[in-house]
Amino acid sequence: MSTQTEQQLEDALIAQLETLGWDRVTIKDETDLVSNLKRQLEVHNKTSLSEAEFKQVLNKLARGNIFEKAKTLRDKVDFTKDDGTTGYIELINQAQWCKNQYQVTHQITMEGSYKNRYDVTLLVNGLPLVQVELKRRGLEMKEAFNQTNRYHRHSFSAGYGLFGFIQLFVISNGVNTKYYANTPVNRRDFKQTFFWADEENKTIRQLSEFAEEFLEKCTLSKMITKYIVLHESDQLLMALRPYQFYAVERIVERVQTTTKNGYIWHTTGSGKTLTSFKAAQILTQSPHVHKVVFVVDRKDLDFQTIKEFNSFSEGSVDATTNTANLVKQFANDTPLIVTTLQKLNTAISNPRHLKVMDDLKDKRMVFIFDECHRSQFGETHKRITEFFGNVQMFGFTGTPIFAENAAKNAMGKRTTKDLFGECLHKYVITDAIRDENVLKFSVEYIRTFKSKDGVQDIEVEAIDTAEVMEAPARLELIADYIIANHNRKTHDRSFTAIMAVSNVKTLIAYYELFKRKKDAGEHDLRIATIFSYQANEEDAEADGMGTGDDLPDDTRPVNTHSRDALERFIGDYNATYGSNYNTRDSKLFYAYYKDIGKRVKNREVDILLVVNMFLTGFDSKALNTIYVDKNLKHHGLIQAYSRTNRIMGTKKSQGNVVAFRNLKPATDKAIELFANKDAQEEIILAPYEDYLKKFEEAAAALLAITPTVDSVDDLLTEEDEAAFIKAFREVIRVKNVLECFTQFDPESLPIDPQTFADYRSKYLDLYDKVRGDKAKEKVSILDDLDFEIELISRDKINVSYIINLLRNMADKPPAEQAKARKAISDALDTEAQLRSKKELIEQFIEQHFARLTPSDDLGEEFDSYWAAQKQAALEALSEEEGLKREALDKVLANYLFTEKTPMRDDVIGIMEKRPALRERRSIADRVIEKIKSFVETFIEGVD
Repeated sequence: MSTQTEQQLEDALIAQLETLGWDRVTIKDETDLVSNLKRQLEVHNKTSLSEAEFKQVLNKLARGNIFEKAKTLRDKVDFTKDDGTTGYIELINQAQWCKNQYQVTHQITMEGSYKNRYDVTLLVNGLPLVQVELKRRGLEMKEAFNQTNRYHRHSFSAGYGLFGFIQLFVISNGVNTKYYANTPVNRRDFKQTFFWADEENKTIRQLSEFAEEFLEKCTLSKMITKYIVLHESDQLLMALRPYQFYAVERIVERVQTTTKNGYIWHTTGSGKTLTSFKAAQILTQSPHVHKVVFVVDRKDLDFQTIKEFNSFSEGSVDATTNTANLVKQFANDTPLIVTTLQKLNTAISNPRHLKVMDDLKDKRMVFIFDECHRSQFGETHKRITEFFGNVQMFGFTGTPIFAENAAKNAMGKRTTKDLFGECLHKYVITDAIRDENVLKFSVEYIRTFKSKDGVQDIEVEAIDTAEVMEAPARLELIADYIIANHNRKTHDRSFTAIMAVSNVKTLIAYYELFKRKKDAGEHDLRIATIFSYQANEEDAEADGMGTGDDLPDDTRPVNTHSRDALERFIGDYNATYGSNYNTRDSKLFYAYYKDIGKRVKNREVDILLVVNMFLTGFDSKALNTIYVDKNLKHHGLIQAYSRTNRIMGTKKSQGNVVAFRNLKPATDKAIELFANKDAQEEIILAPYEDYLKKFEEAAAALLAITPTVDSVDDLLTEEDEAAFIKAFREVIRVKNVLECFTQFDPESLPIDPQTFADYRSKYLDLYDKVRGDKAKEKVSILDDLDFEIELISRDKINVSYIINLLRNMADKPPAEQAKARKAISDALDTEAQLRSKKELIEQFIEQHFARLTPSDDLGEEFDSYWAAQKQAALEALSEEEGLKREALDKVLANYLFTEKTPMRDDVIGIMEKRPALRERRSIADRVIEKIKSFVETFIEGVD
């Protein structure tokens, strides 16, 4: 049987959509699209529009970017009627989402900078809201993803820009089908494409089944009108994933039909803030709910959650700085409140607030509790339930409390079920890893001691903790291991790490050890720390389940030794980062707490030393490694490990856990508790030997296509080049994982480092060919391949690296200078970040380097050269394209600050002479490409 063609796939989908109630319509081009839009809007609004009236509507629809069009879609468009009165056109019925007009068409041709034909377009009230792109079975889905990106660049904004109203894309090769929200093309990431699933998290991949479940007209309308979030601060659309959709549906259904409580078990890192926001937003619109209160248990999360909620919908939450303000919000018409557990407890227990709060006792309210696995919540639960008589409570947790991991308190052992009742929806870590929403863990257990008879398998519990685990020799051994392996674990510090230790005393010892070694020139790692300094500090071997990130309580006695040490460490931090924090002022200390978290996220701190802080509730995509020298178990272990496994590009292939204690039994138990006993292989990365075998297989496949580096040049067709790209891409993917293992040895691989570098150079040549060939209208099949360039760009191999190589070769004999020049040449050829700079750097070496005297500062000389070249390039760009020089500087500055590609109108606005209307798009696109090329050459990778 032959493979199903793309055309057959398209025909089958359209036929299926017709059975689901979509009306088939023929639309060849924009003229047909506009005519159909007029008819559909008239039907939907039960009106008729004159040509002049419709022209006004059309002109308003043509305005704005993707985000602004999404807001227009959800509003009514006003126009002046022929009789002078104001009319309004509804674009989509949000309240009754099934009551819209549904059409399906295919092969619409649009012409922008190039002519494109789109596969299947779904129209709601005449507007194209969903675009389906198909590839025949056997092809990568990423090709369809890249194709939609190409359409965006080439033709989506053509004419009236009606394709800017697309809310969702669907891509499929028949066997696999995914969806994602429409965002600016420079903000899209294939990792943000999702499979749909049923309520049990079973993915729905086949196109026919996906269409039945997701593209049914009422379901799709509900998704568009209710479950796409317009992220105000980032100006982009976010589509909920299926488990988020089901969780919100269950909570809303629970509130509408019962007075029962419930909780949502969604694993750490699965986006529960967005889920809880959407649930809260929908519930605030219910006439039956007086208020929705979102409760967090730490004041930093209070600030963080308010910021995130307001970023989803500007002004949706008013910040409360104290309990008095909270009580005012309870009394006024604020529909959504975010507060801390502590402030809520004070509001219902402090006599001065009770007069106001008593009036609310019987109001219908919904409380949503974040991180409801926290142990301290149990003691407050009874007060809240006894005070409010008509409240429904819902909890969100990534690691519920079961009987096995419940801690005893004054109320005995309480589980999440005891506090909240039924689990309404479950999405566990194995689901998230399978869906590629979080990463697997690579766990390495590093033995740091032996018994006297040399036996290796000795349990931690059999060791005198204070004497052995905190022995200076052992701590030094661990510090040396981290110094030796940190760059490998973090891909040359493309990512950051956290180190969890058992108590403050040991943390102080580690910090001073790292500092002493740094002063001795043994490393240049940026180490920072923060810890609590109460009198009753963290027990050396506490229960290991995690007590959270609680900040010091100024009302309790303080351990002065610990506080003095922390004050010294903050002094080091201030000296490094030019700040002025201390422990004497609680506001300044809280500011330090927030700043240190921000710097970890921004990769300005290499290793953060902690005891308990930051091991729960801290989300940083840039963090990929945790070093553990403390006993962990149950939810505390999963929470700590989960700091490392947020998705961040292709280079971050797993979260690294380096355990200096025998945590394997505790790890196995925690996985069994929060996933299932058979989930080990799904959560923990396979052993090094398995990945070595995968590399050998990938290398063999590459060599079968191109036996030598030179044979890459002999590839005859684009299909042959595509096969080479896919084969080499698999090699670098596996190598990326291998490099994080301690036992990694590049010399043991079937492709030696030099040969790998040579293949990489050929791979990058093909990448440059695809990027540089802008002139031809024929679309290359290589356009549809993701080269995953970030996998072969190392942050440390930048201009500074080249300058250091030049410094080192200045006084060396000719043979060593030749070797250094070869290293520079290789770096310029094979490092993606340097290729655009190659000609300029080689020119500096040839024309300037040889003339430098020993007294000349190489760095200053290069800076002067680079500044002159940069200025000359700017002047040339300004002159070639007729751009106002100062205005160009402003566009560049804005691009660098926002990291958002300049808008065409902004570029047209800085031209000395505005081009003809017909030419504006192509000229603006050309200038934008030149601006991006300038930034890539002169700014990125230069420090």
